[in-house]
Amino acid sequence: MTLLFLFLLLTFPYLILTLIGKWFPRIQLTPAKRARVGLSLFFLFSSIGHFIRTAAMAEMLPPAIPYRIELIYLTGVLELLGAIGVWIPRLTKLTGFLLILMLIGLLPANIYSAFNRVEFGGHGAGPVYLLIRVPFQLFAIWWTYFATEQNWFRRKSATSGTDVPGVSE
Repeated sequence: MTLLFLFLLLTFPYLILTLIGKWFPRIQLTPAKRARVGLSLFFLFSSIGHFIRTAAMAEMLPPAIPYRIELIYLTGVLELLGAIGVWIPRLTKLTGFLLILMLIGLLPANIYSAFNRVEFGGHGAGPVYLLIRVPFQLFAIWWTYFATEQNWFRRKSATSGTDVPGVSE
């Protein structure tokens, strides 16, 4: 249920803003900006959880990791800063890159939680939860890439110096 809510938080604003753009042509946002609205809501909501459910989130980390509570607060602050940073034009790409790194870095905590059946999110269901969680995490990474207009897989055209979409370096 939590992942469905997070998925809707990411995607629903995009769909609504797309419809608004169709109905009211004067209100046009680029696809990346429409996606960024959901991305900000996603990280804002997630960051709030770090401050409201701190102890439960700390259980997602192995006991051997020191300062678990402090790490939860830190990642909550980083997510809040990320929700804001994606809207600062000079910081959009950097913020997106850092959020992607954080999403990748948090995946082991989700795997640990599922294998240890931590009662937070859907992790209590055990390893089977990862069949949903890992694809969702990959989707969140892709959504962040798209919303923050990353272009890692584009190379410059030899003649014009402009990006050539879909060409890997």
